[in-house]
Amino acid sequence: MPKHIQGVLALLVVTVVWGTTFPAMKDLSEHFSAVWIALLRFAMAGLLLSPFLLHASRKDYTAGAILGLLLFAAFMLQVEALAQMSASRNAFITGLNVLIVPLLGIAGGRMPENRIIIAVVLSMAGLFAMCWDGGAWSAGDTLALGGALCFGVYVKLMESLTRRADNMMALTAIQIIAVAVCAAAWIVVAEPQAVAWPSIEERVRGNLVNLLYLGVFATAAIISLQTWGQRHASANEAAIVYAFEPACAAIAAYFWLAEVMTPRSIAGGLLLIAGMIVSQWRPAARTVRA
Repeated sequence: MPKHIQGVLALLVVTVVWGTTFPAMKDLSEHFSAVWIALLRFAMAGLLLSPFLLHASRKDYTAGAILGLLLFAAFMLQVEALAQMSASRNAFITGLNVLIVPLLGIAGGRMPENRIIIAVVLSMAGLFAMCWDGGAWSAGDTLALGGALCFGVYVKLMESLTRRADNMMALTAIQIIAVAVCAAAWIVVAEPQAVAWPSIEERVRGNLVNLLYLGVFATAAIISLQTWGQRHASANEAAIVYAFEPACAAIAAYFWLAEVMTPRSIAGGLLLIAGMIVSQWRPAARTVRA
């Protein structure tokens, strides 16, 4: 199997696992603030991957710090927006990174292929069917759009930085640790009253299964797989695959939380799948008769 196809499949696995994190995050949100979840999740993952720092170059440290900062900004903007809007509307606007990534490419003088344009249209239609709830534009929408822009830039930079990295696992470890450091700094500056370790330790013990799943599997393992996948797939293809996340979250919620999937959600999910298929469609080259 070509490395390119392996990369796309790796990103699909990443997206499916991201979808399963929503029920776990929902359970944890009853006991921790969003930034504490980010700190615990990424600190655990960073600790597991820290041995790879021994093989990191200065280039890896710089690239990892930039990616980690963008990932943290996207996460916090999305969470802050979620407090001011519905989850479905937040998912739709966050999913606009599927459009932002090709636009960043155009701004850099690189037009996307026709198959990518068609795939983006199908993905946008799927996101609209699954998530859009109408209503006027609000401050929450602006925050969510800022998060989508940060994630779009993150995906676009991952395309180039992973291909120039000296050590991909070191790059992965650095960006994960950078997110944890940003979360810790946020808590110290914005939530100093929340730093009460006895209380945190008790809540960690009570939610250890969810934290281990998020930290070990959904962060350390999955971001490592994401870094490898984006080294072999284009940023445009990655954005289209990531747009499938709301469908994965809806499926996970159906099995995990017994939430109902409406016909509109199912139609949206099918459109997102169609977008992913089209993004990989390459018609066979015609044989030119001598």
